[in-house]
Amino acid sequence: MKFPPLSAAPRVDCSATTVAEALDALTRRFPDLSRHVRDDTGQIRQFLNVYLNEEDIRFLGGESCSLKEGDRVLLVPSIAGGSSL
Repeated sequence: MKFPPLSAAPRVDCSATTVAEALDALTRRFPDLSRHVRDDTGQIRQFLNVYLNEEDIRFLGGESCSLKEGDRVLLVPSIAGGSSL
C-alpha cells in the first residue's frame, strides 16, 4: 500500500500556541470534525492519535505541548477490524 506524501495531505494553517488551541481552531473552522476529535467530556478521542512533528503528543506532555512557527500537528485515526480469511 502506498500513502501520499505529507505535502499532499489536507492542511490547515493557524496561529495556535498549543496543540489544544490548534485542535480548537480546527474544530471551530470545521464543526463537523468536532465529534471525531473530542469525546463528550472534551478529551481527545481514544482512537485518535495526535502527533507533533512526528512525535506522539502523549510522550510530549499531551495537548498542552507548545507550538512554534512551522510545527506540524498530524491527526491519525486508528483503524482496526477486518476479517480473517
